[in-house]
Amino acid sequence: MALKVICDQAALAEALNTAGSVVASRTPSPVLTCVKLTAGDGRLRLAATDGETAMVLDLDRVEVDAAGEVLIPADKLTQIVRECTDPTVTLEADGHALHIRGDDSRFKVFGFDPQEAPPEAHFDDEGVDCTMDAGTLATTVARSLFAAAAEHTRYAINGVLYHREGKRLRMVATDGRRLAVAVADCGSGDGETSCIIPAKALGLLRRLSKDPDAGVRISVGESRIAFRVDSATAPATLVSSLVEGRFPPFEDVIPKEQDKKLTCDREQLRSAIRRASLLTTEESRSVRMQFESKQLTLSSHAPEMGEAEVTIEVKGYEGDAMEIGFNPAYIADALKVIDDDDITLELKASNKPGLLRAGRDFTYVLMPVTV
Repeated sequence: MALKVICDQAALAEALNTAGSVVASRTPSPVLTCVKLTAGDGRLRLAATDGETAMVLDLDRVEVDAAGEVLIPADKLTQIVRECTDPTVTLEADGHALHIRGDDSRFKVFGFDPQEAPPEAHFDDEGVDCTMDAGTLATTVARSLFAAAAEHTRYAINGVLYHREGKRLRMVATDGRRLAVAVADCGSGDGETSCIIPAKALGLLRRLSKDPDAGVRISVGESRIAFRVDSATAPATLVSSLVEGRFPPFEDVIPKEQDKKLTCDREQLRSAIRRASLLTTEESRSVRMQFESKQLTLSSHAPEMGEAEVTIEVKGYEGDAMEIGFNPAYIADALKVIDDDDITLELKASNKPGLLRAGRDFTYVLMPVTV
């Protein structure tokens, strides 16, 4: 029997947008650009993969008139459903094609034989490494992922280190100029597990973790990692190949003997960094930070453009006065993923790495730049 299902338009558009972000953008295999739709048991299942990462997303805000499956190009289907303005959308398969109907619009999109689709993402309930809530996991991912290398010859630092020891999880990322370490407690976990997760998979995981109270189970194998997000409305499974290689010995990079320590309001520093960076260029991408007992002065200078100086009061400073330069974008990136009211900067010298901390769960090492 051919698939026929009536869907909530907004829920379907969001699900397609999420599942469609998995598919390959450039590939000689057309089926890797598709999303597989399977209707049955009162749900519509969306499955997609690029060959390295695979996702299955279940949507229950549907009315299934006929069970079945169809394999359709993800980008075109997503565009059509997103542009439909009706509360509901009807999907009906016709062989390998799919009809999409709204109140005043009709579309027919040609697809492929569903039997040609790669295997769907599968979660192994027997191999659970740890469990935690989606909100905690999403925060931990956000506090590490931003520092991962976008492109690098050392493939291992293009991903994020997942290191669980007992009920303590650390996620670590670096691009060679900065290092972010995020720590979280797991609801369960024994022994020790370490692997490197591709950045793409973690970006997708954040999109699946919108319900902060949803439980997440994590399973780690020799060459892959799987996440099961048990959301009440749209449970999902995400499976990804792991990055090969060894992650750099990051603990050796974290400074241990910083003798200067500043505490300040996060939002004040974020505003000051943003203002001071207004007069920087790609060639002079640096902000000078002058630390004193009661204030922090940030300044920048760009030839043929001008100068900027911003001063803020600090809550405390220990140590001698000093100056150091940092890339303002790198500090701003860290402040975006912190929700603590206060942050701490620990320093040693103008040519030594700086250390930014937020509570006990976030550590950020930042290399200085010449000003």
